[in-house]
Amino acid sequence: MKLLKKILWGSAIVLLILVIAGIIVVGVFLDGIVKKGVETAGPQIAKVSVELDEVHLSLLTGSAKIKGLVVGNPEGYKTPQAISVGLVAIGVNPLSVLSDKIVVRSVRVEAPEISFEGSPFGKNNLGQIMDNINAIAKSGGPAATNAPAQAGKKPAKKIEVDDFLITGTKVHVSFTGMSSKEMMLVNLTGISGKEMTLPLPDIHLTDLGKDSDGITATDLTRRMLGAITSATLKVVISTVTDIGKGAENVGKDDAGKAVGRGMNKITKGIGGLFKKTTN
Repeated sequence: MKLLKKILWGSAIVLLILVIAGIIVVGVFLDGIVKKGVETAGPQIAKVSVELDEVHLSLLTGSAKIKGLVVGNPEGYKTPQAISVGLVAIGVNPLSVLSDKIVVRSVRVEAPEISFEGSPFGKNNLGQIMDNINAIAKSGGPAATNAPAQAGKKPAKKIEVDDFLITGTKVHVSFTGMSSKEMMLVNLTGISGKEMTLPLPDIHLTDLGKDSDGITATDLTRRMLGAITSATLKVVISTVTDIGKGAENVGKDDAGKAVGRGMNKITKGIGGLFKKTTN
């Protein structure tokens, strides 16, 4: 009887070791699978290059870390990338991976660098990427555009994200491709041709896909980038407007008053353009 118990205990320990070893092996291969998946699906959704340096997953704790995420720019823009992120920390409900909806408890994006190139009142790189994503979303996502190749495959899993935080963002701004009227307004503020680096307030999204069957990866990307684009435009236009308002108070003599009147027109013009971009 004692021998039988020893054999059973020994077998249980060996089985546990094999299970743990299997999880580790699967985790190692899964890192590469996720990296390849992001670098494949990302360009299909955003129509720009998407690259990752590293992906680290822990199936036991339901955590993941993504390092060196770089989102490229559309053709025609000079800056090498639109967004770069050093670290993304993700917490997932491990059991949900086996269900139809993956439950992501938290996503924390730390210190991303955004390159805003173009006009805050018209065409710009972030707006172009948003247009690309919206077009894919309307068509039903990348799977729908490749329907023959996807025939017979299960539909993609939906996602729920309970808490999505983007913090410590810096925006590098370069004005290009503006109309003559927009250029005139920006030139008179004295910031045309200069690159600005502006801090972005924290972006906090919650309960994405929580009260439904979940959202697709395309819709999650659309909402996330939409929040970034909106926040960036507000900061850029607010900065330009504040510079214009500050110049209104320059000088008390006739020349100063003339500058003030001119800058008042600029501020009103920028406000009118801002309304057009937000409608």
